[in-house]
Amino acid sequence: MSEQKTPHSIVLISVHGLIRGHDLELGRDADTGGQTLYVVELARALAKRPDIGRVDLLTRLVDDPMVSPDYAQPLEDLGHGARIVRIEAGPAGYLPKEQLWDELDAFADNALDFLRSLDQPPSLIHSHYADAGYVGVRLSAQLGVPLVHTGHSLGRVKRRRLLASGLKQELIDSRYNMSRRINAEEETLGAAGLVITSTSQEIEEQYGLYDHYQPERMQVVPPGTDLQRFHPADGSERDAPIRAELNRFLREQNKPMILALSRPDERKNIATLVEAYGESAELQRTANLVIIAGNRDDLRDMDSGAQQVLTDVLMLIDLYDLYGRVAYPKHHRADEVPVLYKLAASTRGVFVNPALTEPFGLTLIEAAASGLPIVATEDGGPRDIIEHCRNGLLIDPLDKQDIIKALLKVLCDASGWRKLARNGLAGVKKHYSWEAHAERYVEAIAPLLEQVAPPPRAPLSRRPMLYHDRAIFTDLDQNLLGDPDSLADFIRILRDNRKCATFGIATGRRLDSALAIMRRYGIPRPDVLITALGTEIYYAPQLTADFAWIRHIDYLWYPKRVRELLEELPGLHLQPKLEQSRFKVSFYIDMANAPPLDEIASRLHQAGLNVHANISFGQFLDVVPGRASKGLALRYVADQWGIPLEHCLAAGGSGADEDMMRGNTLAVVVANRHHEELSGLTDAQRIYFAQQPFAAGILEAIDHYDFFASCQVPPAEVDE
Repeated sequence: MSEQKTPHSIVLISVHGLIRGHDLELGRDADTGGQTLYVVELARALAKRPDIGRVDLLTRLVDDPMVSPDYAQPLEDLGHGARIVRIEAGPAGYLPKEQLWDELDAFADNALDFLRSLDQPPSLIHSHYADAGYVGVRLSAQLGVPLVHTGHSLGRVKRRRLLASGLKQELIDSRYNMSRRINAEEETLGAAGLVITSTSQEIEEQYGLYDHYQPERMQVVPPGTDLQRFHPADGSERDAPIRAELNRFLREQNKPMILALSRPDERKNIATLVEAYGESAELQRTANLVIIAGNRDDLRDMDSGAQQVLTDVLMLIDLYDLYGRVAYPKHHRADEVPVLYKLAASTRGVFVNPALTEPFGLTLIEAAASGLPIVATEDGGPRDIIEHCRNGLLIDPLDKQDIIKALLKVLCDASGWRKLARNGLAGVKKHYSWEAHAERYVEAIAPLLEQVAPPPRAPLSRRPMLYHDRAIFTDLDQNLLGDPDSLADFIRILRDNRKCATFGIATGRRLDSALAIMRRYGIPRPDVLITALGTEIYYAPQLTADFAWIRHIDYLWYPKRVRELLEELPGLHLQPKLEQSRFKVSFYIDMANAPPLDEIASRLHQAGLNVHANISFGQFLDVVPGRASKGLALRYVADQWGIPLEHCLAAGGSGADEDMMRGNTLAVVVANRHHEELSGLTDAQRIYFAQQPFAAGILEAIDHYDFFASCQVPPAEVDE
């Protein structure tokens, strides 16, 4: 009798946008587009499969009077074992994705708490967009499960486009947080076992711009569409309110309809479509033009980009005197989108997508499923869709005559129109149903699921400090060694509260070096000693090594290749063997002659290495495995010992300490910090910048947070 396999549990992450299981507000803003629809439908499609037991879609909880209260509900059932899980992160209100970067560590910490609470850990994490990739890398490393990623759109591509539009590099970085986005994308591509794209063009022309371009880890799995929601005209569309709304604009209401449906975004190229229509008397005689470009109450209240697009459209309608031939309603509901396709098909019309770039084009397969032929840009997804479905024509989106010619060819050939409509219906059913998508998706992730190992656990021999409900983790050199008087005060405070708080040291030094310097300065042996930049963890009282952690971080670690790649660079000199360790490759760095850190990281990424590179004190460069860092080691220990991160005070002063201090930990940056290395923390929440240096700065933070005031100590200790 064959062994029954436990169904897999999948976690999807899509941090930004407004995500719910009904009436998605597509087009409300630039963050609430096709990605939000895709992740909801993917969750539903996967959950219907017998080999998938549960699908959790993690997104950010938004409690904001300006949006629906739906987005403030922690859980929303999607049916069949799928649900939306909303995670708190940062301010309660709605934030655009460019303003979310400082909140992502808190999102990751809170998401980990949720996932640890489940009866069954996830089998796989699938992140969507760069911000979710940042979170996914951390959760994947902490849980020891594979990471799958879908970019949806890519920062390097957007930066090229913005530079071409005339914006300066500095403005792009400040307005769009572009450097952080691209760094997150590089890190995600390095950690992901699989990257899922919609088209082969994405792999070759977009991901090919990245240092971590590894096409062997990339696979095309085209999105699906809901064939129950999108289907051919059946007569019900004739009485729909949206039809009456369109008819308000049109003099000859029975003409074929040229339907354009998109966000009011400059890249959607709506103005060129209006110009083409306005310059063709034959096209105007043949068909009406219907433009559905988001929803608006007052044009003046829209963001500047959408406002400019719609203003241009209205001015062009006036310029070409297209009144009575063009409909441009202010509102449409999500449930009216299928009706719009059916209305266009019932008039023997055509759907047009003239976008400058189109990574996929969900609207194209929705139109095809509705029996509506398409005319679309010769970029990205439309090429694959028309190749599979043979239901339309490709156009040069910048050539108005090409647009006119293609539209007239579809509209003026009745038998050809019927053939295109039939082809589209058959092609969508075969290639683009959600059932087909889910089948290909599971086939793609199957090799990764076979690699799933249980999350690492600490050695059972160490004593669990059940009576400790909080912890202090601090670096050695930058925090404890510069001021003997404040160090003595700090040690006294620790001893006074030893029944309440765990004491941890997290250092870049090797174990022997750390122990020697602690003896010299009279620092008591900590309960936890994290050494070599988070690659080694030891527990008191016998300095028991955590071998589970070692096995965990050994994932895709190739130190010899790291040394070979960096030894030849100017300004880098390998440190003595005494400063090296199994999981840390260390160099001296001459900042005046060496390449910048991002160029060094780029060189490592191009070699396919999943690593963290850190500069400390302006003179040391250390490279460690992608699953290792001081911050990840701290979180591992806190999780093993059941100490909430909100009860962990992390003290740091150099760049290697940054990820200890981001997220849900309480944090202090001592006054003698390296300013440039920690400049990115100035806008982060929950970080206290002390006025005092060294241990005095930590004591200042203990007072600031009133750290020991609420410490819970049971009446009696319970020994094992």
